[in-house]
Amino acid sequence: MRGTPNTISLPRRLIIDLMHASMGVPFVSLSRSLDIGPLLEARAGAMAPAGWAAMFVKAFALVARDEPVLRTVYAKWPWPSLYELPKSVASVAIARVEGGEECVIPQRIVAPEAMPLAAVDAEIRRAKTAPIDEIPMFRKIMRVTRLPLPLRRLSWAIGLSFGRQRGNWFGSFAVSSVAAYGGGELHPITPGPFIVSYGMVGPEQTIHVVIRWDHRITDAAPIARVLTRLEQVLNTEIAAELRAAGSKPIRAVGT
Repeated sequence: MRGTPNTISLPRRLIIDLMHASMGVPFVSLSRSLDIGPLLEARAGAMAPAGWAAMFVKAFALVARDEPVLRTVYAKWPWPSLYELPKSVASVAIARVEGGEECVIPQRIVAPEAMPLAAVDAEIRRAKTAPIDEIPMFRKIMRVTRLPLPLRRLSWAIGLSFGRQRGNWFGSFAVSSVAAYGGGELHPITPGPFIVSYGMVGPEQTIHVVIRWDHRITDAAPIARVLTRLEQVLNTEIAAELRAAGSKPIRAVGT
């Protein structure tokens, strides 16, 4: 049976390179349903609530501020070591349509724990709609993706193998979700070291969260504590910031 050969687009080539870089990472995962009643209440009353990706990005970064292991990456060169970054760098999977093709491109957000939630949300929303050439991270990624295969492999190897460059290129954690398209338990693959995924809000005010991590860096017990702390941060710091941003006006009921 004859088919039709299609040229691999730049966004698809990026995913191919990403999968190649992720093959050697020994990932394990832990999932849990978080009770987010206070967060949902605060979000329902907010004038312009932040998106879920922004809330999870900032919440995880706030947890990582007090948990150095969440800012640690595995570095291969000049010798194998665990490299602790001074601040979190988030890599958010941005779903876009380029040239009529659905694709995903990572957007980098540096030190989201120190940014207002609204600013984190604005970065993510801009990455979804602005032209690729206007997003510095997208321009950088596409420049590398246009290189011939040997040069791409070398660029990725440098970015992945030095601790400092891992922070610059790939960040300390990633956030990815398909909740906007109907949910499901997503187990994404990236070079790591930490990946957070969330589903849709359940009927009992819960949300299912999956954390995948590089087992070379830490074990399951610390990640279990991280999920507990993440639930607390969502319901306290993030909820408080939503309330402080302004409430919806209350309409008078006519009699």
